[in-house]
Amino acid sequence: MESAIEPTVVIVPGLRDHVPDHWQTVLAAELDRVRVVPPLERDKLSLAARIAALDKVVTETDGPIVLVAHSAGVMISVQWAQQATRAVHSALLATPADVENPFPPGYPTTEELDLHGWNPIPRRRLPFPSIVAASTTDPLASFRRVAGLAEAWGSRLVDLGDVGHLNPASGYGPWPQAQSLLREAIDMTARSADAVEGAR
Repeated sequence: MESAIEPTVVIVPGLRDHVPDHWQTVLAAELDRVRVVPPLERDKLSLAARIAALDKVVTETDGPIVLVAHSAGVMISVQWAQQATRAVHSALLATPADVENPFPPGYPTTEELDLHGWNPIPRRRLPFPSIVAASTTDPLASFRRVAGLAEAWGSRLVDLGDVGHLNPASGYGPWPQAQSLLREAIDMTARSADAVEGAR
């Protein structure tokens, strides 16, 4: 991006509450320009409420923005992008949760997700460049499904290999590759800074 302004990274968590050892929490602590979409206190399964929370953070943030989303946070970001209130520079979308297919026990059911507006998953090209980082062993989404979504969204697909759901239960914690993928997202060719500012 031809701009002297370093983007603000907006962290979009999934359905979890704040987890100190999650890689998104670790990454946020390493960055100078960062905002985190806060967890909901109520209506925690409401997609509309999640989109509104992301939109509030985005509209309150000046200058270029890079989204860094994980799990259901990817779906929140993709749904928000269908009616984006302003342009963003790019996005890193890590291990999206396939909300159209059943999750393992302990997670919301497909019926619950349907009831709260999560389906269907948008398959239109995203209005910003993006990287989809996919796991080959994710219990919440098959690699093939995520690869298909990445193609529909116009995203660059990165095969992370055997990383589970890329969360503390899978051993992450710190995820060193997050920094390099974030830098790649920041360096992606996107709308000019003037276009970003003009959409505010």
